[in-house]
Amino acid sequence: MASKMNKVVELCKATVTLSKPVLQKMAYYGKVELAPPKISDIPAIKNGIQNLVQSAKSGKYKEVTVREAWLNTLVTIEVLCWFFIGECIGKRHIVGYDV
Repeated sequence: MASKMNKVVELCKATVTLSKPVLQKMAYYGKVELAPPKISDIPAIKNGIQNLVQSAKSGKYKEVTVREAWLNTLVTIEVLCWFFIGECIGKRHIVGYDV
C-alpha cells in the first residue's frame, strides 16, 4: 500500500512539473489576447476598419487565396463561438433566458 501511495505522489509531482510551463504559457497568452484594447490601439483599429471598407469598395476581397479565405472563416467561427459561449455564461442557461 505504501509503495502505491509513493507512486501516486511521484505521478502527481511529475504532472505538476510537466504542466507548469504549459500553464504559464497559457496564462501569458490569456492576459495578452483577452485584454481589452488600450487607448493607444485605437488608431490601429481605425486604420484597420478603413482598410476593410476600402478593400470592400475596390473588390480586393475577390483576390483572396484559398488559404486566407479558410483562415478568415476559422477566425469568424472562433469569434461566433466566443460570442455564444459568452451569451450562455451571461444568461446562466444553455437554452433560453430564465424569466
